[in-house]
Amino acid sequence: MVDLCGGKKTSKRSRTRRGKRGRRRRKNNKQKNNNNNKRNETPPPFLPPEAEEGNVEYKLKLVNPTQNRFEHLATQLKWRLQEGRGEAVYQIGVEDNGLLVGLSQADMTASIGTLRQMADKVGADITLLRERRVDSDGGERRIAEVLVRKVPDDQQFLDLRVAVLGNADSGKSTLLGVLTQGELDNGRGRARLNLFRHLHEIQTGRTSSISFEILGFDSRGQVVNYGDSRGAEEICESSSKMITFMDLAGHHKYLKTTVFGLTSYCPDFAMLVVGANTGIAGTTREHLGLAMALKVPIFIAVSKVDVCSRGAVERTLRQLERLLKQPGCNKVPLAVRTADDAVAAAQQFAPAACVTPIFILSSVSGKGLELLKVFLNVLPPLSNSKQQEELMQQLTEFQVDEIYSVPDVGTVVGGTLYSGVCREGERLAVGPTDEGGFLRVKVLSIQRNRSSCRLLRAGQAATLALGNFDRTLLRKGMVMVSPKMKPSVCRHFEAAVVLLFHAGTFRRGSQVTAHVGNVRQTAVVQRVHGKDELRTGERAVVAFGFLKHPEYLRTGAKLLFREGVTKGIGHITRLLTAEHDQNHENQHCPAAAADSRGI
Repeated sequence: MVDLCGGKKTSKRSRTRRGKRGRRRRKNNKQKNNNNNKRNETPPPFLPPEAEEGNVEYKLKLVNPTQNRFEHLATQLKWRLQEGRGEAVYQIGVEDNGLLVGLSQADMTASIGTLRQMADKVGADITLLRERRVDSDGGERRIAEVLVRKVPDDQQFLDLRVAVLGNADSGKSTLLGVLTQGELDNGRGRARLNLFRHLHEIQTGRTSSISFEILGFDSRGQVVNYGDSRGAEEICESSSKMITFMDLAGHHKYLKTTVFGLTSYCPDFAMLVVGANTGIAGTTREHLGLAMALKVPIFIAVSKVDVCSRGAVERTLRQLERLLKQPGCNKVPLAVRTADDAVAAAQQFAPAACVTPIFILSSVSGKGLELLKVFLNVLPPLSNSKQQEELMQQLTEFQVDEIYSVPDVGTVVGGTLYSGVCREGERLAVGPTDEGGFLRVKVLSIQRNRSSCRLLRAGQAATLALGNFDRTLLRKGMVMVSPKMKPSVCRHFEAAVVLLFHAGTFRRGSQVTAHVGNVRQTAVVQRVHGKDELRTGERAVVAFGFLKHPEYLRTGAKLLFREGVTKGIGHITRLLTAEHDQNHENQHCPAAAADSRGI
């Protein structure tokens, strides 16, 4: 049959076949949506049994407790809040073994009222996350999931760091600008201007450095950002939970800056931003691989859906699903389409879990942004209070990541406190210098999230003012430690590594850029134990030596090395002394040994 418009010839049979395929596809999509609705409305009959530790508590009901019972419940709530570093989740209508029993509407209202009284007693607020129906023969019964969060006091809010990854032009900076400023983008990048630090970033629209932005949530789960003319200090005072975003560079020529941000600032989570119009392109795979190699839990944001057709968005989602299900990833993609999905994804999102949430959003129309905020609000910390206390009992160790000169203040260093506590006026030792020594220094003042504070705890990032200390004596990669500590400084170390990719062979004499925490320096391969060379995918214990100066390292620290397309990862197994390395060189080079003996 000939098309009257001069188009391609089509037969009646082919049109009928396409029509059947379309009807079948629409029918399958309808069934899938119905199944999703049923899954969201009717929860599974069991939850995992209640754990004695952690911040999740199961309660069948909290109806008219006696005074003694109420005091016991308030003490229990205080314990759960301490375990969650200021946050706790209560499942009401659930037995301790995880059986979903449910409550009537009257009992549910009374139980939530009792929980609110308990929260008032310990200085906290409650937020109803979701309420779901349970199938029961005795009528409609429901279970409720409630978030309890402490009211902020003395800047001791819960702080989570999120590294923002993705290819250039995927919309990372624009998304952060919309989240932290509270205003939608105009489609031409207006929202990202406040995040750029250099003129060439504004001119090109591409991030080349690491910038930080904060997003707060108060005790009731409401967003606290720079909207309504708030400043950083007001955001810190009003927030019970703080999300610190690290905007990393997406272009390949700034890869070393991105790797430094991932290894030095120790992010709790990573958000991979993928443009719906470009799909998986550029450095997207590389950034995903880096985050997974460093074992940073990652979730995905598909941006720019306002400039794409529905088919293009679905095509990008299929690409992501195939990538995440590959043997190297072994992740289960979860498309977040409802608030219930966002809450469930946040609770399942842990290092051991294989779930990877995917958000579909637009910085121009605002689509999906509320679901992302719900997810960030409920997202729990990775470490509990016990691990935090153990780190605080250790000696002070502050990693130097940035160095500034501020008028009327002097030298300022920025970084993260790895262990211990740091106070104003405390005297520390900074190093190592080029000779491997340490210099005395005094902390004059501390700022955290651009507001002053007097005490810094382990795991928190801040800037420290050092007064008139000579800036030229400092460099990135140094540490500030307690004078009581005997830091381990070395030029040579051994590491158990796996070679992720190499175009040829990796052997003695190869030079790479080694990243260990905040340390970034060129290192040379001195020997490969048990082998002459390494190829892609092979493992071995390798001895490295820094070329320029000694560094402060810890046994067990993660190592990431690269050179061009060469990439590898591992962990440090042993620190080698100068005598050990000299003996090894003498064994492999008799002439050097004779020269050292004066022969």
